[in-house]
Amino acid sequence: MANVVLEFKVSAGDSEPQNRPVLIVGQHSNLQQVNWTQVKGKLQPVVTKEVWQAALSALNPNPTDSCPLYLSHAAVAAIPSRVSRHNSPSSAHFLTRLVRTCLPVGAARCILIVCERADVFASACAISRAFPIFSRRSTSSRRNEKKQVTVEFVIVGQDNGPLDPSTLECLTNAADGVRLAARIVDTPCNEMNTDHFLDEIKAVGVELGITPVIIRGEELKQRGFGGIYGVGKAAVHPPALAVLSHTPDGATQTIAWVGKGIVYDTGGLSIKGKTTMPGMKRDCGGAAAILGAFKATVKQGFKDNLHAVFCLAENAVGPTATRPDDIHTLYSGKTVEINNTDAEGRLVLSDGVVYASKDLSADIILDMATLTGAQGISTGKYHAAVMTNSEQWEAACVRAGRSSGDLAHPLVYCPELHFSEFTSAVADMKNSVADRENAQSSCAGLFIGSHLGFDWPGIWVHVDIASPVHAGERATGFGVALLMALFGQASEDPILNQVSPLGMAKSASGDQMERDSKRRRLV
Repeated sequence: MANVVLEFKVSAGDSEPQNRPVLIVGQHSNLQQVNWTQVKGKLQPVVTKEVWQAALSALNPNPTDSCPLYLSHAAVAAIPSRVSRHNSPSSAHFLTRLVRTCLPVGAARCILIVCERADVFASACAISRAFPIFSRRSTSSRRNEKKQVTVEFVIVGQDNGPLDPSTLECLTNAADGVRLAARIVDTPCNEMNTDHFLDEIKAVGVELGITPVIIRGEELKQRGFGGIYGVGKAAVHPPALAVLSHTPDGATQTIAWVGKGIVYDTGGLSIKGKTTMPGMKRDCGGAAAILGAFKATVKQGFKDNLHAVFCLAENAVGPTATRPDDIHTLYSGKTVEINNTDAEGRLVLSDGVVYASKDLSADIILDMATLTGAQGISTGKYHAAVMTNSEQWEAACVRAGRSSGDLAHPLVYCPELHFSEFTSAVADMKNSVADRENAQSSCAGLFIGSHLGFDWPGIWVHVDIASPVHAGERATGFGVALLMALFGQASEDPILNQVSPLGMAKSASGDQMERDSKRRRLV
């Protein structure tokens, strides 16, 4: 998969399956709407119309199903036609699985997606997750040839015309962003320390014509970033706060995305065990998603000010490591008694969100992080946990999750009941809760929000992606599609306007939004 070039086209062209293997996939009800003339060029002469129709009749998705059409060169697969109200109508997770398991092998392959226009964006992002880039297998290093996978969409239902070039460009940029985020998360810390992550940020800056602002090492301490500095000061590679800024003419608001970039989390002196430390290379998943989303979003044209803030550190063990009982002063000016060095993400993010408010004058601040193991208990492996001071944005995050395939579900937001968990006798607060059975993920988010202030007048959104950032031992690039959809109303791209719930709020009535949210879902 590491050497796959993914390309989205209006038409992949005709070719026999022996020369270019093909997978045709879609919801069963959509597949049945396909005219034979739309697929025969990719199947004939080895697959006849009768074989195609027999295969469709044989499919019985529960929740998915597949049927070979010709040896190992051609197959058709079906994803669920109906899903629950907390799933994406695109069945994005099932689509990723089917592409991984059913796509025939070959140097040049074709995927034909049959879907409604509203599911194009989520489907494209789902396909991109099936082709991770990072690999250090010795066999893959000896293979220099690139494998081509061409993706073509057949649109059914209303508005079923072909995709225009601008839509295909958006899909390409989104897929590249997803794969970039996944590559960073998959890469181990000996190849993705804070130096390397800064190189990734600089490379995106060069591509977009943006010079990043970087505050690093002792300068962090001098300027008051006690959270980032305290977490990363024991590592060989110093911590950093880096910012990429897109400031177009005519912007009417300022948005900041703040990403947790812990390139490795040993737990610090509150050290993790041998079973919980493996996989902690993924603790930079929030920053990786924001980098991939920022690159794709700016390429598509973004009309408002957009800042990507990266809070980078390695939570290492060493003579200078933060100790439990140490007290740090964060960028907010508030003091924090450290009672758990393994609750480090909230420390770096607190500095990041306050920087976004004080120095960048952001109206809307979203932080994204692999923050708590409890997130997987709260909302599971597929849904990010969302907390926000705005009921409208809470609902928007859930809708953006459905439209993008990066699912999201709300956490309890109740600071008056939960923030007392951080009470300290000697500082403004502790960094970890007194009662680990009291809404852990909510409390972790509240810690970050408290440094902005619970009376802060802007919009604050916290997204915990600890579990969805990976599926098994592979990164998913989760978060890129969610961010692009959630803020799509400020994009110049029509497809992002379409999948944005906030864009819908401006252009559609509440009744229409509810009808759209019920589309092809189980009650």
